Amino acid sequence: MDGWSEFILAGMLFLASHAIPSMPKLKAALVRRLGPRGWVIAFSLLSTGLLFWVIYAAGRAPYVEIWPQEIWARWLVNLAMPMAILLGSFGLGTPNPFAFEGRTTGFDPVHPGIAGLTRQPLLWAIAIWAGAHLVANGDLAHVILFGAFALFTAMGMRTLEARKRRQMGETTWQRLSARTAMIPGAALLAGRWRPQRWPSPIRLVAAVLVWAALYHLHTPVIGVSPQP
Repeated sequence: MDGWSEFILAGMLFLASHAIPSMPKLKAALVRRLGPRGWVIAFSLLSTGLLFWVIYAAGRAPYVEIWPQEIWARWLVNLAMPMAILLGSFGLGTPNPFAFEGRTTGFDPVHPGIAGLTRQPLLWAIAIWAGAHLVANGDLAHVILFGAFALFTAMGMRTLEARKRRQMGETTWQRLSARTAMIPGAALLAGRWRPQRWPSPIRLVAAVLVWAALYHLHTPVIGVSPQP
């Protein structure tokens, strides 16, 4: 299998795997067989494995330069990644009825937590990761890879927000989203939301550990040093 074939196959399998949650009957059957927790673990492992494969395959594809790599773009990645990891760390599993990764129970619209900063923390984390890496990697394979992630994430935000709004109904949506925003920081700047407490130290430590792991494993796993 040559570099382009592997990249295309990995990309198609990654996209196919993420179509599973949008298939109610298939997802329900998998949840019945694996259990809710087992489904989440299995899907997470599958997604992570395919993600690493498609990134690795992009690095093995023939190098076709569209724009050159610049030192400032590497600095951009190193500045953007802590923000992306923090958003992901504080978004996963928190009470947030607007995001697919958040819990639907326990949400307080008066104190919305991470949803006050943005209703879509994980999708913004992916968008920041993809956008920064797109700027830093100007070869064709990586432009396709990170450009697709950035595009589909942006489209996914709009689609998810519209679906959640329909499901909740306009009255419930307005009540729950009054102190939130989709654009990060928009509710803060508008004065509709203020942080009420310090961030969870456990999630903060987890974010630091994830950042450190990704930074030090980038070279042996991806094959490219993250250093500028």
